[in-house]
Amino acid sequence: MDKRDKILLQKILDEANIIAKLVEGFDCDSFVADEKTKRATCMTLINIGELVKLLSSETRQQNPDVPWRSIAGLRDVAVHGYMTLRMEDIWETVSVSLPTLKAQIDTIL
Repeated sequence: MDKRDKILLQKILDEANIIAKLVEGFDCDSFVADEKTKRATCMTLINIGELVKLLSSETRQQNPDVPWRSIAGLRDVAVHGYMTLRMEDIWETVSVSLPTLKAQIDTIL
């Protein structure tokens, strides 16, 4: 893996850690009720999706267990259809999928 991809992966990890701090102490109901936290979380998920799109195809192919396409797809939906997002699905992403992603990136790095 080249240096650029390592930097991008570290930035993805940093963004995931920001989300963890944003939602600390929340449950699904309190998350859905907090407009500021929802918007900040979605913007940070968009950042993660952008960073994933910048990774080399080689790095993505070498790590097929990471759902790169889904991450980038969530970015696209969040950018182009924010008002159609179900915040319960975003909560599921940040509370279940994000910790898994962090572990996967830790392993890659």
